[in-house]
Amino acid sequence: MQVADHPVADTGAEPAGRVPAWAGALAGVVSLGAGLAASDLIAAVRHGAASPIVEVGNRVVDLVPVGLREWAIATFGTSDKVVLLTGVVVVLVAVAAVAGVWMVRGRRGPALVLLALVLVVGVVAPLGRAGAGWVSALATLLGGAIGLATLWLLADRAQALAVPAGPAVPAGPAVMAGPAAPAGPTVTAGPAVTAEPAATVEPAGAGHPEVEPMPGPRPKGAATRRGFLGLTAGVGVAAVAAGGLATWLRSRAAVTTERLGIRLPKAVDPLPPVSPGVSVGVPGVSPFITPIDDFYRIDTAFVPPRVSIDGWSLRVRGRVRRELALTYEELLARPMVEVDATIACVSNFVGGDLVGTARWLGCRLDDLLAEAGIDPSADQVVGRSVDDFTAGFPTAVLDGRDAIVAVGMNGEPLPTDHGYPARLIVPGLYGYVSATKWLSEIELTRFDETQGYWIPRGWNVQAPIITESRIDTPAKGATVPAGRPLAIGGVAWSPIRGIAGVEVQLDDGPWEAAELGESHAGTTWRQWKHVVTPAAGGHTIRVRATDTEGSTQTGDTAQPGPGPATGWHTIRVTAS
Repeated sequence: MQVADHPVADTGAEPAGRVPAWAGALAGVVSLGAGLAASDLIAAVRHGAASPIVEVGNRVVDLVPVGLREWAIATFGTSDKVVLLTGVVVVLVAVAAVAGVWMVRGRRGPALVLLALVLVVGVVAPLGRAGAGWVSALATLLGGAIGLATLWLLADRAQALAVPAGPAVPAGPAVMAGPAAPAGPTVTAGPAVTAEPAATVEPAGAGHPEVEPMPGPRPKGAATRRGFLGLTAGVGVAAVAAGGLATWLRSRAAVTTERLGIRLPKAVDPLPPVSPGVSVGVPGVSPFITPIDDFYRIDTAFVPPRVSIDGWSLRVRGRVRRELALTYEELLARPMVEVDATIACVSNFVGGDLVGTARWLGCRLDDLLAEAGIDPSADQVVGRSVDDFTAGFPTAVLDGRDAIVAVGMNGEPLPTDHGYPARLIVPGLYGYVSATKWLSEIELTRFDETQGYWIPRGWNVQAPIITESRIDTPAKGATVPAGRPLAIGGVAWSPIRGIAGVEVQLDDGPWEAAELGESHAGTTWRQWKHVVTPAAGGHTIRVRATDTEGSTQTGDTAQPGPGPATGWHTIRVTAS
């Protein structure tokens, strides 16, 4: 007898008995969501503990080389942390998908090793960081256990989605490879029976429209597929709910509600309203007082800490005669002063927007430190944030300038993004050595025994804000009318010294003096404007400022690090 050889076509489908890759990836990603949501909720129950993703992001910010950080700020601006968060999430999703596929396909050992490595990173990341520590580590560990248990369950349920093998072919009469031929005599245990010629067997219903094929048994995976998808959907909904609850527990809403109930005290000697004369009246020039929503935010906190005044205190310690500890109410009870000050980030590029001016309210720092009693051996004041960020500046800066522990900004309690409940404002110094937000401690120490966060990373110890200027209007690359007066305008700053003059250059022409707005205070910027009549074609516009000490902004170009960027802000426009 002969059996016909029927090769099986390669359809590209999953091999028999194998769970589809999509099911494993789905199980992995959903389990990741369950674990993250669980750990986030556990961490959020303790006020101040951040989610595992945030803690990993914070650690990346701590460890990233200065050059890469500066590139991120230059490329993404204030969105650099959002980009980093997105990158962390993408990596986690990819790892979870791979682990899920391995789990459903029986490679559970490698999958568990991969997940264990990720979990170790999440557990270690918060250790050693103030405001997190073992609470976030424990939350990550528990969330990881929940995520792993969820993946194990989903991987077992996904086995029902394995592609079934084809039906077994029962042993039957021999089938000839060629045309049907009469079968020879068959010897059986009974009487010999002469076989009839083989008949062609047609599929049920073939050629007979009136005959319907008999329905086969319901595929085994039909119900279980719905069960698997239903279970994953249920886990996903639970994860979203847990994540939403965690977000609510540490959300802005809770702190915002607290802030709404705060009534800031009046300054002992309130500043007068800003005079209209500070404005040069050119549309497009930055407003003299920067609105809170437009004020830049640059710091090392991956997500701004949500600090409640309940339990918060400000400690003054170190090389002092006596340590102080002030509650928020005690801080507000101190004499308050108002300070109009322009502050800037050292990472600001020439012409950048990482600078702004606000009216700050707070208690004088020199009075507070005098009450504690500064030991003569101390030469540095270090501010420490609730998330362990530190910034230090010389005690010599306490020279009578209006350095304050600020509690208010533009007439309202400090916003969360800008340091609520308290921060340091030290006019004339870049923020990386002075402007500690979410302030929890002020330490009197020495430069030879304590370094602020950015100093070991290569930045200058001394960080006075240099004289700078910026063109706000017209915009870079703008098309302007040819042969008609064009108002060029912007701002210039040099705290504590103040701005004495601004000059503008069109193409390679002479430097011409710009018109200045009124000088409000030596701690703030000044608006300026200059009118030119450009001929048709392309033009280059430059600006430079001179401070009240006679120092003119340098034209030497340097990028940020280890000090501020230098050079003249220069733009190109086209007149037509």
